[in-house]
Amino acid sequence: MATDTLSMTTLMNPDTTRVDRRKMRVAIADDHRLMLDGIRRALETAPDITVVGEAMSGEELVNLVPKCKPDIVILDMRMPKGDGLSTLQALQKAYPDVKVIMLSMFDDPENIERALVNGASGYVVKSINPLDLPSTVRGVYEGTVHHARGAIGGVMGSPTTQTNPGGLTNRELAILKLVAEGLANLDIASQLFVTEQTVKFHLSNIYRKLGVANRTEATRYAYKNGLID
Repeated sequence: MATDTLSMTTLMNPDTTRVDRRKMRVAIADDHRLMLDGIRRALETAPDITVVGEAMSGEELVNLVPKCKPDIVILDMRMPKGDGLSTLQALQKAYPDVKVIMLSMFDDPENIERALVNGASGYVVKSINPLDLPSTVRGVYEGTVHHARGAIGGVMGSPTTQTNPGGLTNRELAILKLVAEGLANLDIASQLFVTEQTVKFHLSNIYRKLGVANRTEATRYAYKNGLID
């Protein structure tokens, strides 16, 4: 079980009424108390993030969101009383402005694609280094992780999400260029100051938009269609 990759202790804020509105408001949902505590502790090391709520089931989370008004939800893929994907769909329908980061034990393309298709704004594997979690939240908050539903009809708000030929965002195009240079995912993550899981998330978007299956086909498409020199 991957829950031991996050810290098992947490510091609770007893004064929930004094929330710094400049901070990113995050709600977390996982059916394991150790994971909830670890995520909270990892996020509360960041001065620009505050955890405003937590839930242990999909049903509890959907009821919690209107009360704590998060900007971002970190949502476990597998939970009782509403699994992650059905809960994601419910949140998308009721609270479309809330961005959702899916949390999972699996990093295979199939699970990432399922999250993308259902509207996730990010995807995090539970083996992530806790120190990397705040940067993932910032990326999603700022719109640097492209929303799957924005691929056809529009893009998310920041300049980094402007589209290029092929429908790629600026960040996706930057990743594609690094892929064409032969860099591995970990090297790309290091250069762009994001997590390796974020790079994988972007690559899934790139492959889907370009209609290709792998890095080689993506690189060939990019050169053939003038996406990169």
